[in-house]
Amino acid sequence: MATQHFLTLMDFSPEELRTIIRRAITLKQERADGVDQRRYPGTVLGMIFAKSSTRTRVSFEAGMAQLGGHAMFLSPNDTQLGRGEPIEDSARVISSMVDVVMIRTFGHDIVERFAAHSSVPVINALTDSYHPCQLLADMQTWFERRGDIAGHRVCWVGDGNNMCQSYINAAAQFDFELTIACPPGFEPDADLMSQHGQRVHVEHDPVAAVRNTDLVVTDVWASMGQEEEQTAREGMFQPYQVNEELMAHANSDALYMHCLPAHRGEEISAGLMDNPDTVIWDEAENRLHAQKALLETLLDAARR
Repeated sequence: MATQHFLTLMDFSPEELRTIIRRAITLKQERADGVDQRRYPGTVLGMIFAKSSTRTRVSFEAGMAQLGGHAMFLSPNDTQLGRGEPIEDSARVISSMVDVVMIRTFGHDIVERFAAHSSVPVINALTDSYHPCQLLADMQTWFERRGDIAGHRVCWVGDGNNMCQSYINAAAQFDFELTIACPPGFEPDADLMSQHGQRVHVEHDPVAAVRNTDLVVTDVWASMGQEEEQTAREGMFQPYQVNEELMAHANSDALYMHCLPAHRGEEISAGLMDNPDTVIWDEAENRLHAQKALLETLLDAARR
């Protein structure tokens, strides 16, 4: 049987994704109740980081420890990956020594090539194209507050980046309508858009885009690797700030999310970040629980 990987949300069926979300909610409650979750003693997670991280590293490392296993941090600067060893060779070697691998890197082709030559499950912990683990946490946050998201309206505000593209996949897998509000020229991948054109569309007017929506989501205007574009982008993206005025055009009970880290006063107002009703901090914590549920799913499948 082929090894199960998690490179995008499309690697699982809609029901499998909902099962992971339900399990994440259970694991979160178990953690709050002090339940011993060490069900995978001796299990090793190899964590390959080509991009810096706070939430990804802490959530995966803490999650693996809580499940009874161990997480190993691997930086290209400290391994042969940074000295030119082919991805395929590293995949064969690393996967022969650990039980699961997560990779946070630049090109999406890197995780695809690694997975193709890995004997254990591979998790995409972020590439320039997709960030599926964050979507698990976002969906968990919605399910906890509002129930199933099927049939609801979601608006992405900002750059058509990896998070936006994962929201396009989420629209297909979780059955919601997605409007993308971005400046002209910053739309997500055209091929991806065409695949999901029946439920996803672009609207360059942010006010029109958020009207009658149930969830508004944003991210930084310049992602990792685009820092030199930050100043140039600020003027173009300023009308797309998620703030109290923009949220007033969404449904009265609409939620708003941000995957963090945030540039307060840029893509999101400080007032929304500090609002006592915000779910952003729950969203961040849910990375831990959603990824534990994902790890369980992949490890159990690998042992069958």
